[in-house]
Amino acid sequence: MQKFTLADHEDSLLPDGNWKLVWNDEFDGTELDRTKWDFRMSMMGKRHYAWSDKAVHLDGNGNVVFDILMEDGHPVSSQLQTGYNFMDEPVQQTTFGVDHLQWPIGKLKKNLFTHLYGYYECRCRLQQRPEGWWSAFWMQSPIIGASLDPAVTGTELDIMECFKTGEIVPHNAFTGGYGLDMTRAKTGGVNGLDQTVFHRFGMLWDKSGYTFYIDGVEDGHISDNVSHTPEFILISTEVKGYRGKYHYPCKASYDIVGQDQFIVDYVRVFDKVEA
Repeated sequence: MQKFTLADHEDSLLPDGNWKLVWNDEFDGTELDRTKWDFRMSMMGKRHYAWSDKAVHLDGNGNVVFDILMEDGHPVSSQLQTGYNFMDEPVQQTTFGVDHLQWPIGKLKKNLFTHLYGYYECRCRLQQRPEGWWSAFWMQSPIIGASLDPAVTGTELDIMECFKTGEIVPHNAFTGGYGLDMTRAKTGGVNGLDQTVFHRFGMLWDKSGYTFYIDGVEDGHISDNVSHTPEFILISTEVKGYRGKYHYPCKASYDIVGQDQFIVDYVRVFDKVEA
């Protein structure tokens, strides 16, 4: 690995080669850059009540901070994204001419940033409490599941998912959507990571697949479910329980409202430059 230095900011750790920074957010200042990020509020055509647009703030020291808070009587947190999945927005009733027919998808939105291949890196400090919510740094295709071919319609790429303090679950490459046609490839994962300090999570995506890194050390490679279509970035948290049968937050989440944070220092995207 090699260092990439950005003045007055923490270094990136990159695989060997020549790299060019093509997109980044250092989270400087006190206001979230809404030209780069939007809040994910819905999922699979329904408003997802685990998510809020109020549980994120910039701390003025170059970090974006995710909190867990109470909203309408229940614990919530936030997800940020640079693009949109075509199945997420709820359907708004309309007609096709005079016919009462329509696709079962909501209004489409223009993506803020999508990218194909490159090195994707996030430096963050994981949540501190052992239960109640989880954090992630990942990517998704806007049209995942619209075909059976991941090259055409893309893949979910889980670069970092932390469901328990100090534990990074295996990195995933899901394709085929989120139903009967879903397939999964996975690799790596670590336990015992010091959650009190910042760590770097990265992914090299090229035509051969995906190679994952934690603090500059390779943590596995996936050569299946390779996407050859641009995808968008998410940094996210979610209160546990909402995805269960009854879509209700877990008890532990109430106990940590206002008591925990997930902190992101930067997100950067690099393209490899041929010598």
